[in-house]
Amino acid sequence: MESPKRNLSDEALTKAIDALLKKAYKRTEPGAAVLVARKGRGIFRKAYGMADLELGVPMQPNMVFRLGSITKQFTAVAILMLAEQGKLALSDEITVFLPDYPTHGHKITIEHLLTHTSGIKSYTDMPEWFPLWRKDLTVQELIDMFKNQPMDFAPGERWKYSNSGYILLGTIIEKASGKPYPQFVQEHIFKPLGMKHSGYDDSARIIPRRVHGYSKGTDSYINAPYLSMTQPYAAGALISSVDDLAIWDKSLYINKLLRPETLQRAFQPYRLADGQSTAYGYGWAITSYEGHTFVEHGGGINGFLGHALRIPQERIFVAILTNRDSPLPMPDTLALKIAALMIGQPYREPRAIALDPNMFDAYVGVYQVSDKPEWMISREGDKLFAQPSGGSRAEIRSISPAEFFVVSDSVTRLKFVRDAAGIVIAVEARRRWGRVKTFAKADKLLPMARQAIMLGPALYSRYVGKYELAPGVHLIISQEGNQLAAQVPGQDKVEIFPESETLFFARAVDAQLEFLFESGGVVGLVLHQGKRELPAKKVK
Repeated sequence: MESPKRNLSDEALTKAIDALLKKAYKRTEPGAAVLVARKGRGIFRKAYGMADLELGVPMQPNMVFRLGSITKQFTAVAILMLAEQGKLALSDEITVFLPDYPTHGHKITIEHLLTHTSGIKSYTDMPEWFPLWRKDLTVQELIDMFKNQPMDFAPGERWKYSNSGYILLGTIIEKASGKPYPQFVQEHIFKPLGMKHSGYDDSARIIPRRVHGYSKGTDSYINAPYLSMTQPYAAGALISSVDDLAIWDKSLYINKLLRPETLQRAFQPYRLADGQSTAYGYGWAITSYEGHTFVEHGGGINGFLGHALRIPQERIFVAILTNRDSPLPMPDTLALKIAALMIGQPYREPRAIALDPNMFDAYVGVYQVSDKPEWMISREGDKLFAQPSGGSRAEIRSISPAEFFVVSDSVTRLKFVRDAAGIVIAVEARRRWGRVKTFAKADKLLPMARQAIMLGPALYSRYVGKYELAPGVHLIISQEGNQLAAQVPGQDKVEIFPESETLFFARAVDAQLEFLFESGGVVGLVLHQGKRELPAKKVK
C-alpha cells in the first residue's frame, strides 16, 4: 500500500528535513554534512554536530569525509570508461590482466567483480586482516592475503558483497590504463568534473577541511582506530564532500564521462545464473520505494559512515556524510526518509499489531542456508527476538501474522513462510538493499541458553582492563557495580556473564570471551564471534 502523496514547498521540505536531522545529530557530538538536490538545484545544504571534538570545531557543509564503499561507484565508472576505450571488456576473464591469479578452475569475469557475484572471499571478513589495520600494504600484498582462500561459491551462482573484488578491479584499471588507480580517478573523473575536494585519501597529506573520524567509546566518543588507507584502495579509499558528490550526480545525467547506454548498464540489476535479480548493478544498489527506483550506495570505514542516493526519474539526489561509525541512526535510513519527503510520499514507520504471543512458538527456531545457522528466532514471554549469526539480538514486532519488523531498524523486515499445511518452513529477510534472502527452518533446536554461574563481583577486577585486538584497536572490559561489560570501538557496551572463571558470554550479541590466565592473573583473551576468533593481549 503506497503512502499518500503529499508534495511540500521547498520551505516546508527544508523544515521537515532539518527536524529529522536535528534528532539524529547532537550539537556536541560527531556530526554530518547533508545535501539534497532536485534537477541539479540545491534544496537543502546544512551541517550538524562537530568536525573536531578536541579543537571544538563545528561541522560545516563543505568539509571533506572518507567515503568508504561509496568509492565503488567511481571504480565502476572507471572500468566502464576503459571498456568504452576498448582497453577491456566486461566479459574478459580476470586472468587477462591478472594471469597468475588462482581462479580454482572457475571462469571469473570483470563483470562478476563489479556485481559481487565472483565468489571471491572478501578480505575484510577474514580474521587475519583485523590485526593488520595499521600496516601499509602494497596492492599485491592485499591480493596475496585473499587469493588462495576457498571460493565462497561458483561465479554467477550467488551474490555476496566482496571488497576483494573491488581490490582486483583497481588493479585491472592500473593494468589497462598504465596509471596508478589514484592518478586515473583524479585525471579522468575528479579533474574533468571540477570535483576539487575529492581524491584518494592519505593520512600524511594535509587535506584542507578534512574532518576527524570517531568511534563510540566506553563513556563517550573516541578517535577512530587507525587504518592505513593503502588497504581500502579501490574498494573504499576515496574522500569527498557533499558538494562534490552533487557535482558527480549531476554529471551522470549529462553524459560527460560515458555514453548513456554504457552508464545505464551500471544501473541494471545483475541476474544470477538461475535468473534471480541481485538488486545490484555496477557499484550501485538498485532499490525501490513506493514505485520509484532508487540508485544508491552506502559507505562505512573507521570513523565514518555515509550514503548517497539518487532517484533518476525525478533527478533527486541525497548525500549524507558523517564522521562517526556508530551504527544508529544509519545514514541510509535517513537518506530514505529524506528522499521519501522529496517525492511527496513520507516514510511511514510500521505500526505493530497485537498477536497472541502463543503464536510466536511456531516461529522459534534456527534458520539457515545449507548447514550454517544464519538466523535464530527466540521468544521471551510475549516478545519475539531475532539474532543473525555473530550479530546482535533485536526485538521484532508484527505487521501481520507473517511479517515482522526490527524495532531498532524498522526498514529491516522478516517474513515467515508456511507450507500448505500451515507449518513455518522458512523466513525471508529483506534489508534496505540487496536481494531478498530465504533461510530454511532447520530441524534442530535453538542452542541451549548459556547459564551464568555465580562469580563474586570482587573477582571481576582481575578481568577489567584494555585488551589489544590489533595495534590501536582495543576491547575494553569494565566493571559497573555488580556487572561486567565489554565494548569494542564503534559498538555499544554489552553486559557479559560468567559461564566459568575463564569463559564469559553476552546475551545481547552472539559472542563469547575466553580469558587467558598466567601465574594466576589475566594476560589476554580470545573473542569468539561468528566465524572469527580474535586473540587480544591485555595491555592495561
